[in-house]
Amino acid sequence: MNLDDFSDLIERPDGGVRRDAEERRERLSVPVGSLGRLDELGEWLSAAQQSVPVKTIEQPRVVLFAGDHGVAGLDVSGRAAGSAYELVRATLEGATPLAVLARQFSVPVRIVDAGLDCDPELLPEPVVRHRVRRGSGRIDIEDALTAEEAERAVRLGMAIADEEADSGTDLVVLGDLSVGGTTAAATLIAALCGTDASVVTGRGGAGIDDLAWMRKCAAIRDALRRARPVLGDQLELLATVGGADLAATTGFLLQCAVRRLPVILDGVVSAACALVGQRAAFRAPDWWLAGQASGEPAQAKALDRLALNPLLDHGVIVGEGSGALLALPLVRAAAALAAELPERDPVAGEKDGADEEAGAGAAYGDAT
Repeated sequence: MNLDDFSDLIERPDGGVRRDAEERRERLSVPVGSLGRLDELGEWLSAAQQSVPVKTIEQPRVVLFAGDHGVAGLDVSGRAAGSAYELVRATLEGATPLAVLARQFSVPVRIVDAGLDCDPELLPEPVVRHRVRRGSGRIDIEDALTAEEAERAVRLGMAIADEEADSGTDLVVLGDLSVGGTTAAATLIAALCGTDASVVTGRGGAGIDDLAWMRKCAAIRDALRRARPVLGDQLELLATVGGADLAATTGFLLQCAVRRLPVILDGVVSAACALVGQRAAFRAPDWWLAGQASGEPAQAKALDRLALNPLLDHGVIVGEGSGALLALPLVRAAAALAAELPERDPVAGEKDGADEEAGAGAAYGDAT
């Protein structure tokens, strides 16, 4: 498998349709510019859907890729190594911020175990049946995956994207449930942006103290030494310093772009996978939105490279897809406004213009 092959499969959203959407926007009953960024979002959705007017978002879905990372054993995370399955169970039980928001917004949640480090019996079969391996390797001293596992993970993500597109999902909210995932994500971003570990090291969604931050920075530094020699091959890069969940997320993002399925990205993990995807297929980011600014320095660096401007910046650092899901109502609002606002009556517009000219003439006559 060569991820560069996606470059020939992915097209940009339809530019002609977007121009038609922009022209329609100019005819709506509210002034151009009065809806701010909602106008831009509506036009982007029109181009993605190839539809003017835009269709409202009817079947969004949250997709979460789950995995454990061996590097968490260095105590670089606010959660214990190998405990990502607890996040999965809490989400399934409705006891996480993401689960509460999904319930509030009536959006179904799909969790895919790509590399959790737990006995499969601890979780429902539909979650664990896709697992590529049990936990990913410790990236500071060893590869996260074998080459075969990396390809399996990417193909897993592609298959999930196809299933979502075939089932009628019209917008994906993408997130992750991982322990140690932000360390691997920051390593990928530092490698692809050519920067140092200290520039991309954040404190993660669970929060870490200064000593843990220093351990995390050292782990990313050591992983970067292993990443730089393989920068020319995105699949090998994911195998070296990524992980099963990150490789699956990358495959998912690329195949969503192939299938013309829009995606809202969440935090640093999805941003890192998007950056790998951009390296493979430069048109792919045209199908993605950045849901929120997570406060992670690596995410900010990745989004800048991707030229994606976050929709929200509310200081939400909990991760797990929550920030991206918070952006969903904004995207749905943009679609609804673009779809349902009436166009101006051209006859009334001409009459108003004639009245204005007549009024101006009368005023000129009075003045003379």
